[in-house]
Amino acid sequence: MAAEPKEVELTLTPRSRYDAIDVAGRVAETHGDALAAYRRVAYCSFHTTAGYLEQSLCSRLEHSRARLDPFVGAFRQLFPAGAEYRHDCLDERSELSEESRKAEPKNGDSHLAFISAGLRNCVTYVNRPGEPVYFVDLDGTNEDVARERRTRLLAFNHEEVAERVACDVPVSSHPIDSVNLADPRVGVMPLVEELLARHGVAKGRVDISLAASERDAGVTVNEYETLLMRHDLAEVLADPLRFLARTGRNALANPSAIAQKSWGYAKYDLVQVMNELMDALRVSSSAVERLLARAMAVPARKKLRLKRTVSLLVSDLEDGRGRLIKGTYQSPILIQWGGAAARRRTLDLTLTRFS
Repeated sequence: MAAEPKEVELTLTPRSRYDAIDVAGRVAETHGDALAAYRRVAYCSFHTTAGYLEQSLCSRLEHSRARLDPFVGAFRQLFPAGAEYRHDCLDERSELSEESRKAEPKNGDSHLAFISAGLRNCVTYVNRPGEPVYFVDLDGTNEDVARERRTRLLAFNHEEVAERVACDVPVSSHPIDSVNLADPRVGVMPLVEELLARHGVAKGRVDISLAASERDAGVTVNEYETLLMRHDLAEVLADPLRFLARTGRNALANPSAIAQKSWGYAKYDLVQVMNELMDALRVSSSAVERLLARAMAVPARKKLRLKRTVSLLVSDLEDGRGRLIKGTYQSPILIQWGGAAARRRTLDLTLTRFS
């Protein structure tokens, strides 16, 4: 008889603001070979500045910290800590209490790097015992105090689609915009709840994907905070060099107001970032030159690793009823950098059952 799906939850303590923790190795240390017999494992992060890269990309990076660190580091350079992020203007954050403002981390850079590098809140890997699986943390400390992180693993052998439905989402007339898909008024989450109730899935996954016909848009799971989404992310999509900074220099201010010499510095910085990124991926120098030429000539969407699909884990571990598993501040978000016909976009929602 095939083994039932098995869940393991871990508490992690990062060693520095950026850290990559081998979760598969940690499970082997604490639970032995409990997951070794399973074909696949879904990895879930409960955080908006820490998550996982897809297995195919990690394979390109040879599952090596020596390759992973410069890859992630390239995106961290694009968004240096302490730049002029509206998200970090805590006095403007009306949702925060006075007490919360004292403890709230200034981590706009980590949110933007998470989204841009293609980090995921939930990924599914083919289970290969002995192969590392890294939990990548971009904001692991707050003023040198380590933050407590949570991750959950759900191991299974088979998956089957229970149902797939389309859902139209209203968007604004603004070409650069974002939509909080967790807002019940949008209609996505109520439809997901209907699917879960109709099929009684106890352990599985919900995938939220852009329809094949959709262009100039992506999806992510992150914190839907107004200043972050409406200002910082919008500025990145409109001007990818805005926050780029050389070592020892302040982040770039309004590009229309800076001298041509500063643009030279910005382009130099982007060369360094692209070189480090391509070194991590082991792309040839000629390819680097071609990519760099494209990077200087096209909008941010061609440089950022925005996804067309995000996933949310389904589990009955808490109360015996299948529910979406996500962190307090995690929301699925639709991001567009071009206008949509009839001010609507179509999403495909897929409910998958694990066994």
